[in-house]
Amino acid sequence: MKNIAHSLYSRIHTWMDAIGFRLNASQTSKNKRFTIRHYFFETFNFIEKTEARHPERSKFMCFDAYGEKINVHSLLELQAAFFENISQLK
Repeated sequence: MKNIAHSLYSRIHTWMDAIGFRLNASQTSKNKRFTIRHYFFETFNFIEKTEARHPERSKFMCFDAYGEKINVHSLLELQAAFFENISQLK
């Protein structure tokens, strides 16, 4: 299971780099247990919450076109939400 989680983290970050997401903001908790990073691309918002000691346990969340929160459990979910959001820009 650990390899699957690490693989998801790696795949998501590889895809984000290929698309060109920008890091908009980054916040670290006072006790430095976790970091929250906010990425965006045009109108698509994407948030990553990472534990400092275990980056493979990162939690991902994005928002659909209506502003509803979507928890991301796979790269496919993230890509579907992203392309749906981008297609509505026209």
